[in-house]
Amino acid sequence: MMAATIRDVASRAQVSVSTVSRSFTRPNMVSDATRIKVLRIADELDFSISRSAAALKSGRTMRIALLISDHLRLWFSASIIEGLNQIFHDKGYDLSIFQISSIQERRQFFDMLPVRRNADAVLVTSFDVAPDEIERLARTDVPIVGINCVDAVNTGFSAAVNIDDEQGSRLAARHLIGLNHRDIVYVRTDRAVSLHFSVQSRYESFLASCRASGVEPVTIVAPEGTDRISSVITDLLSMSHMPTAIACQEDGIAIPLLFQLERNGFDVPRDISVIGYDDSFYSHDVGLTTVRQDPSHMAQLAARKTLDLIAHGTTSTPFETVHARLVIRSSTDRARQDD
Repeated sequence: MMAATIRDVASRAQVSVSTVSRSFTRPNMVSDATRIKVLRIADELDFSISRSAAALKSGRTMRIALLISDHLRLWFSASIIEGLNQIFHDKGYDLSIFQISSIQERRQFFDMLPVRRNADAVLVTSFDVAPDEIERLARTDVPIVGINCVDAVNTGFSAAVNIDDEQGSRLAARHLIGLNHRDIVYVRTDRAVSLHFSVQSRYESFLASCRASGVEPVTIVAPEGTDRISSVITDLLSMSHMPTAIACQEDGIAIPLLFQLERNGFDVPRDISVIGYDDSFYSHDVGLTTVRQDPSHMAQLAARKTLDLIAHGTTSTPFETVHARLVIRSSTDRARQDD
């Protein structure tokens, strides 16, 4: 059987050949209903258009580079990828994912991208980028969009979507202090990399909010690796006395810590209150009080801004901050009173 042609797809979809071509190469120029119909029929006929030919014709690669600093299996990273794909896939764009773990790796990426010119835009999640690296992209007309990036406006990002980490941490601190907790531990990560992660502002805001109320939290660093929660438990049990509340940088620490505390004979929240940050997988199921953010939604906002920048060089609201929300469940209660 002969392979289907672009004319076969056009005939079946009852559209012009140019409409079929645009559905693949310039999806922003075709209505959603028409594009979906054309792509469905093309799939039924097992028809595909040459990606390289499309790139040559449009001057675009139909590829978005995503720089991510964390493991792809983790809730935040997976949610970002899911949100981006929901927008980009329908517009004919692919995601190329680059895991960046150091300034050196980041610099290598920005050194090579303008030479290769193999992406129409760059998205960066949760770490900073040097102004000269952004300027290098700007000279080649490649927009750079941040998700939870540090100081995106002043650094020179084309656009960015950020969770208000300072507000979220204030909500967490005020919740614990409002429950009369004064003996508080904050558990954070401190990965051995040379990038400035957005969670730093989360940590600093929590400390500042506590100190404003005369409370000085103790910081425990959860190391990398599978035994990190056991290490945190060891540090807690080595203290002269247990805290009445533990605030965690992320739910990925809070949820396993909650189980480990209970295995060691502590009742949550009667003995110790635990609060997380993210409202990620299983937070609702285990009753974790946490600060909610929605990375999938933020990624969709960032993806739409990216498409605007690629198509028009501008977007209506380039920099957007999404408010955090405190979700109170059963893992926090009023501080216990000593007998």
